[in-house]
Amino acid sequence: MSASKGAFMSIGFFSFFINLLMLTGPLFMLQIYDRVLASRSLPTLFVLFALVAGLFFFMGFLEFIRSRILTRIGANIFQRIHKRVFDAVMHLSLHTGGNSSSSKPLHELSVLQQYISGPGPSSMFDSPWVPIYLFVIFLFHWWLGVLATVAAILLFIIALLNDLRARKPTARANLATSMGNRFAEAGCRNAEVLTALGMLGVIRQRWQHNELEALTHQTNARDRAGTLTSISKSLRLFLQSAMLAAGALLVIRQEITPGTMIAASIILGRALQPVEQAIVHWRGFVQARQAYHGLNELLTKIPPEKEKMPLPRPTGRLEVRGLYITSPNTKKMILSNINFGLPAGKILGIVGQSGAGKSTLARALMGVWAPVGGDVRIDDATFDQWDREILGQHLGYLSQGVELFGGKINENIARFQPDFHEHDIIRAAELAGVDRLIKHLGGYDADIDDMGSNLSAGQKQRIALARAMYKDPALVVLDEPNSNLDEIGDAALMSALLAMRNNGQTVIIITHRMNILNITDYILELHEGRQKDFGTRPDVIKRIIERNKQAISGSARQPAQRSPNQPSGEIKMTVGTAGWKPKEPGK
Repeated sequence: MSASKGAFMSIGFFSFFINLLMLTGPLFMLQIYDRVLASRSLPTLFVLFALVAGLFFFMGFLEFIRSRILTRIGANIFQRIHKRVFDAVMHLSLHTGGNSSSSKPLHELSVLQQYISGPGPSSMFDSPWVPIYLFVIFLFHWWLGVLATVAAILLFIIALLNDLRARKPTARANLATSMGNRFAEAGCRNAEVLTALGMLGVIRQRWQHNELEALTHQTNARDRAGTLTSISKSLRLFLQSAMLAAGALLVIRQEITPGTMIAASIILGRALQPVEQAIVHWRGFVQARQAYHGLNELLTKIPPEKEKMPLPRPTGRLEVRGLYITSPNTKKMILSNINFGLPAGKILGIVGQSGAGKSTLARALMGVWAPVGGDVRIDDATFDQWDREILGQHLGYLSQGVELFGGKINENIARFQPDFHEHDIIRAAELAGVDRLIKHLGGYDADIDDMGSNLSAGQKQRIALARAMYKDPALVVLDEPNSNLDEIGDAALMSALLAMRNNGQTVIIITHRMNILNITDYILELHEGRQKDFGTRPDVIKRIIERNKQAISGSARQPAQRSPNQPSGEIKMTVGTAGWKPKEPGK
């Protein structure tokens, strides 16, 4: 906003002459009644008319320039901060779990831009001229000035009441609408589940409840605003008529001329117009003000990243020291005191029960979630030392919830980089073993719907694996890459892992399928957010087998629970309800 200070000053400069030229009509009317009609001079009429035509043409030209400047101010503000707002929204989404309120700043940016580009600011620049118009009316007659001042004050009070009466119901309506939209978005994402489980009616009722509540509050707010708007419009017309009546009384008393009476009525209408326009555009002004404060708070909270010196291409050497990670939403500790190191060009398998923190560790290793303690270092550098746009080109990541974007298959594999090369895309697809699948889908130029809805889960996972392998990244993290794969896809994954290791790339794979651990060099075992074991694959597997043997032998040493009616030493076995019977000889 401060960068547009000069443009706003030019708006004020043009507004000065526009409002000054607004006096053309009343003064022309004054001259017509008091001079032309009295003298019956046609030359005077022609000269005055030509002058008025030129002044109105100039005023229209200034209005045109002012509107164009306002449109460009809004566009320039959008262009200056839209990148920062988008980056801040993505950063906010990481720390809020990606809920629907994360994208609110993008809507606020649009609201601010549209208000600045519209007629709202023009009425604000015209408002300071209200006292000047009232002063001109005072010059005509003192009583006319008092009447005009009272009229302006009444309309200003109505504008304040309009804001106060509509503020609460508008806020409640926005909250209810936001909750309804969240239910609708969740329903669209889970339409299959809702249909299969018969939940469609229940979700529809909850959405309908929120929408009806929003409709009630919106109706209340609009009724209140509409009532005051109608009152202000009727009051303005009445006050102009009152001005004519007061002027007529003064004309009868020969205190002013008929031309002064007409001019005072027209100037009053012009004086009240900014106030009335403020009432009309008040809701837009309030929304723009809220959007301004919201964006200002967001950009203050999330400052722009400082420019960093580019570092050399990483080799993939990874080191984790005393890592602690909490949930962005609940701030609950998920990982505690994780320590391990991984040489470049090796494969690490991460295992553990569900909820052990494996996916959280994957996010931390990619720099998606920032640690609250300890650090993650790639080639001895923490993530805050890297330029994330540059570092991201040297990293590969396949998240557990695979998502593709609307576009072509080759664009998704190339991460939507505008300067991609075909051989890099084909190489990544061949290494991932998905080249044949892509050709069956229609080729690399085949379209993918939004969120990849026209592909199966396994197809999306295999294409996302090719995206993770694009341009041979130094470090690749794969979170459950074979959760949706068939035998062919599983074999292609094993081949891709071996190819990456032979290429000197560091690979971290999270899996529940133990067969894939046969090609790993190291294994990290997590249990309830803590590091239970780490080392080379043979050593860790040996220790896991020993622990399992001890657990089995320990349970075997526990005395068996006998039934009170069961003789000691006898084991009774039953199968189903029919019991167990020995097979007859020969059968």
